Amino acid sequence: MANTYTQLYIHFVFAVKYRAAMLDPAWDERLRLYIIAIVQNNGHKMLAINNMPDHLHFFIGLNPKQAISDILRIVKSDSSEWINKEKLVKGKFYWQEGYGAFSHSKSQVNNVVQYILNQQEHHKKENFVTIQAYAVTGRFLQNRKKWLSYPHYFALCDVRRLRFENH
Repeated sequence: MANTYTQLYIHFVFAVKYRAAMLDPAWDERLRLYIIAIVQNNGHKMLAINNMPDHLHFFIGLNPKQAISDILRIVKSDSSEWINKEKLVKGKFYWQEGYGAFSHSKSQVNNVVQYILNQQEHHKKENFVTIQAYAVTGRFLQNRKKWLSYPHYFALCDVRRLRFENH
């Protein structure tokens, strides 16, 4: 198509299997650089990437020639293969099955980039366990506006184990 124009901004998040804290600060920068290379070699533009010990976020300008599921499959399989080949962890490294993928408008790009780059600060305030506890106790319903602003947490948990009814 001669005059095709797209603006597709996608925020991805996925966790280490069992949410094990395996992404070590001694080598996580190398992992991020490796993932940047995968993303760029597949024709996408990396806008931000960061991780915590148990999960990783990245935000890209998506090239519509590749499906979201395809780029995530490649990123996860190639990066886990690299981690294992480099023997960066004891035993075998695996990412969890599945992922979160969230689209954003151009007006949200700077906010999403800052959110991803400030993961360490963000997780000092809110963590996965806090949100699980809110969901299980029913306080999720009382604070749903706040928690729904963090949709990636629900992509990282097994929602079948959470109950959202009020107690």
